[in-house]
Amino acid sequence: MSAYRVLETQLNTLRLTGFVQQYRRYADDAARTNQPYEQYLEGLAAYDVARRTQARQERAVRAARFPVAKELAAFDFTCVPRLNTARVLEVAQCQYLAQAESVILVGNPGLGKTHLATALGLAACRRGYAVRCFTAASLVNDLLAAQAEHRIEKLLAQARKQQLVILDELGCIPFSERGSQLLFQFCSAMHEQVSLLITTNVRFGAWTQVFGNEHLTAALIDRLTHRATILEFIGESYRFRERLQRDQTSGGVLDGPTSAPDAADHGPEGN
Repeated sequence: MSAYRVLETQLNTLRLTGFVQQYRRYADDAARTNQPYEQYLEGLAAYDVARRTQARQERAVRAARFPVAKELAAFDFTCVPRLNTARVLEVAQCQYLAQAESVILVGNPGLGKTHLATALGLAACRRGYAVRCFTAASLVNDLLAAQAEHRIEKLLAQARKQQLVILDELGCIPFSERGSQLLFQFCSAMHEQVSLLITTNVRFGAWTQVFGNEHLTAALIDRLTHRATILEFIGESYRFRERLQRDQTSGGVLDGPTSAPDAADHGPEGN
């Protein structure tokens, strides 16, 4: 067996796949530039660490099941001038996850709450945190199915292995009484153990219309807002503005409202 084959066998035994892939190229470069052995080894180790980090991040992003990847750099803060940009950038540093604190994005529809939630989720994945993304409706459906199959505790145990659960579009669809109870049970199980990042178009005062039970709603809001960062989105839907601009360019007339309700006057109504 050649010396190369022996070395590669040993590196594979140690699971140093990056070393196996690159050690010859790094060795050639080191010989050509007369590098010290330590510098050659440092470069090879740095390559393997970077490769593993990227692979780990890619696995975390796949496991999160984001519907579409959205980057924070692509978020247009000028479309939501009243949003606390500094606070958003602070949240993106992910320090809230160490304390299992939560983040709630609330406000009018069409202002990028889902985009921002996904971007914050991606930031968490890249920092090594375990993330899982749901829509509120899909999570309730999963909870109902789990209950029917007597595996609610298993589902909750799996969720508690995450460090961030994203719950998108809370309030878009009213829940059944049982669905509301199960979502309350889920959020209670995550409380102070797993961070929740929630997007909602519905102001807190109107959540009873979604959950159908005043006492359950009050208890849920109390848990969700305890030690939470609340980011309010106020303004006009960017999708509506784009439609209006296209219509004006083409010379047509766009039917529909000329502005979205201002959350400062009426409370956040809608994503």
